[in-house]
Amino acid sequence: MALSRKRILAARVLAVAADAIQLGMLPLFVGGATSPLNDVLDVVVGAAMIGLVGWHWAFVPTFIAELVPFVDIAPTWTVAAFIATRNAEVPEIPERAES
Repeated sequence: MALSRKRILAARVLAVAADAIQLGMLPLFVGGATSPLNDVLDVVVGAAMIGLVGWHWAFVPTFIAELVPFVDIAPTWTVAAFIATRNAEVPEIPERAES
């Protein structure tokens, strides 16, 4: 699946932002699966990532890791986004014909 540079950038920025929120607001997210805020954030980010770059197997361990207390503070979304987009085909911009 060919992804635009904007989609790749959006996925990576979203992943970094999600991990920064989880780390910056650590007391609210430290519960792992017992934290409703963590669950909501992970579902929203997961859905957005799949919408942006499509399904990728790197998202599975991320979802699992996000359920485990204290493991969820690792930058799992960032790693998953970079893995999912590292070999993405970016369509080339056609050159304009000079007249």
